[in-house]
Amino acid sequence: MSKKKIILLPKSEKILSQLGANIRLARLRRKLSAEQLSERAHIGRSTLWKIEEGKASVSMGNYLQVLLVLGLEKDLLNVADDDVLGRKIQDIDLVVKERAPKKHK
Repeated sequence: MSKKKIILLPKSEKILSQLGANIRLARLRRKLSAEQLSERAHIGRSTLWKIEEGKASVSMGNYLQVLLVLGLEKDLLNVADDDVLGRKIQDIDLVVKERAPKKHK
């Protein structure tokens, strides 16, 4: 059984790559080796390598495990927290034009 390959647009790949680089920098700032972090996060070193490379094939749960070990799990709560576009769309639906009363025959 083969795994389904995830296809991302270049912009999305760049975002994941930046996330991976940020996670790697956070690990290095804490002076943790890849082996120490992967052991504490209960993931394999190859999975950690994929996370630090920003690979889309790694599950969100594994990304979260790494962020937990680094003490950065609350950063994940900022995703979609300030949903400007969503609020604008919602506000458009709230504006209801008044209709003229129906004429009775």
